[in-house]
Amino acid sequence: MTTPQPPGHTFQVDLRGLVDLLSHHLYSSPKVYLRELMQNAVDAITARRLLDPEAPARITIRTGVGGGIVVEDSGVGLTESDVHTFLATIGRSSKRSADGELDLSAARADFIGQFGIGLLACFVVADEITVVSRSAREAGAPAVEWRGRSDGTYSIRTLPAGTVAQPGTTVTLTPRAEGSEWLQHGQVVGLARHFGSLLRYQVEVVDRNGDLIRVNDTPPVWERPYGSPFARREALAAYGKSVFDFTPLDTIDLDIPLVGLKGVAFVLPTPAHPTKRSGNRVHLKGMLLSDQATELVPDWAFFVSCVVDTTGLRPTASREALYEDETLGAVRDAIGERIRQWLTGLAASDLSLLRRFLDVHHLAVKALARYDDQLLRLLLPWLPFETTDGTVSLDEFARAHPVVLVTQSVEEFRQVAPIAAAAGLGVVNGGYVYDRELVHQLPQVRPGVTVADLDPETVSAHLDSVDPAAELAAAPFLARARKVVDRFDTDVVLRSFQPVGVPAMLVDNREARHERRRSELSAGADELWAGILGSLSSSAPRAQLIVNHLNPLIRKLAELAGTSHTELSETAIEALYGQALLLSRRPLRPSDHALLNRSFLGLIDFAAQAAIGGGNTNDSGHNNGSGDGRAQS
Repeated sequence: MTTPQPPGHTFQVDLRGLVDLLSHHLYSSPKVYLRELMQNAVDAITARRLLDPEAPARITIRTGVGGGIVVEDSGVGLTESDVHTFLATIGRSSKRSADGELDLSAARADFIGQFGIGLLACFVVADEITVVSRSAREAGAPAVEWRGRSDGTYSIRTLPAGTVAQPGTTVTLTPRAEGSEWLQHGQVVGLARHFGSLLRYQVEVVDRNGDLIRVNDTPPVWERPYGSPFARREALAAYGKSVFDFTPLDTIDLDIPLVGLKGVAFVLPTPAHPTKRSGNRVHLKGMLLSDQATELVPDWAFFVSCVVDTTGLRPTASREALYEDETLGAVRDAIGERIRQWLTGLAASDLSLLRRFLDVHHLAVKALARYDDQLLRLLLPWLPFETTDGTVSLDEFARAHPVVLVTQSVEEFRQVAPIAAAAGLGVVNGGYVYDRELVHQLPQVRPGVTVADLDPETVSAHLDSVDPAAELAAAPFLARARKVVDRFDTDVVLRSFQPVGVPAMLVDNREARHERRRSELSAGADELWAGILGSLSSSAPRAQLIVNHLNPLIRKLAELAGTSHTELSETAIEALYGQALLLSRRPLRPSDHALLNRSFLGLIDFAAQAAIGGGNTNDSGHNNGSGDGRAQS
């Protein structure tokens, strides 16, 4: 027995609610209304030219008409049946037949619109839309008027014969109070240029006085003939300046026939942050789809901004972005390969431009070279790195230092750079993004070069030992220094090194830093976490304060340690440790700030007391006004 089906019902559409949905959720701004009108006009002309290749192709936008605008096109037009089918049915595209099959399917790719909701966008700025259309498909077809209102009602009437002389469509927008600003002449001209600068058909804006402004300038600048490569390069640079407001360092032609994509990538003349992607302008069959299409190029190519026109990429429903699919992924890879080819060409034929490019965008090239051995081999001689020889290319540095040492952090490099340079060690700062990884790939490119991670202890091992007699004479000073810095988890070592002007150097390896950080966390944690962190304690080597026996100040402090000036000696050692701490550029803890403040004020106090007391700096006569100066923070 068949169960009877309940009667069907038709969806009721609240047009005001739908317009609100479009304006606040589908479209990014009310300005898209003009893009939708221009798009419909372009598609109508395309459809008519499929019937008659010699048909006129013009789009005229008139401003100042009753406070609104009028958009006229010489397209295929609509019959009365078309008006009922397409203008009165939300979501049905005029590029489809009534049964849902694609209309003129052989040339479907020539149309821009696909979703059948474009006219609704006009209700975002208009209270009433009037469409007058005459079809070119039926000889002698009368003109039809459709008048739609934002309250969801519409009316249709057939106009008397001769009312409209030529096939085509005229759309008139009567503004709504909150949307009138978008229909002003200046706004309309700006939007028409923004969206339609690359449209293949002539687009004009006419004001109420009849003054005409040509919106588009076709063919695109990259498809025009030029008298020389230099003239073409200058024209492309001028176009990039007009679009992006910068004069490009160079231009890269883009041509991907698979998706009918042509355009230009403009190389930024200033550094770009890797996390801030450049905006790319993507036109779909001449109509601007997006001016922020970051998905068009690979992540590493953040140093280019592109302008392209395509016929084969798929837009989202709002037609303001590209749909992420396999085709877009293939296009992105193809553009990346084209940029690689451009870099290869520079290395082979224009080293001056390559150097200028690397001066600005070496970070981007390093990002790419990590995964591209061919590019790494090609550009390695030119990539700059911070080293103990200054900022030089890695290839030049490797010729001077067959054993290349690389630090794991900027902090490590700054600790050891002055001493390592004086000792003749070749050290590269590997603390910057990509640098350490690239340095370790050097032996693959330059056989015979050895690369190793640097531990600060390696530097101290290259420093000269002090004569045993001199170290014995400095024993009181070393003992006192060890007592002072022991509370900072630091040992003291006496060495001789250049430059003589550096009295002391503070070095610690990664294990010592980790242990120090663990201790700090344990001290501030509750009982449970303190126990957990305590169980992770290790016997890692402590930091080392390496004092320079060649430095005159160290020799004076060694002499002072053998006198009765105990407090002055210990304050000076604290100051010495603080100065070495600053030279290491290590992040300062609150206790480090207290140390620097205490030792600085203590030394000033000693100097003042010596001046007042006529040179008497005996600890017994010293009074800094706060009791034990070393105990104050």
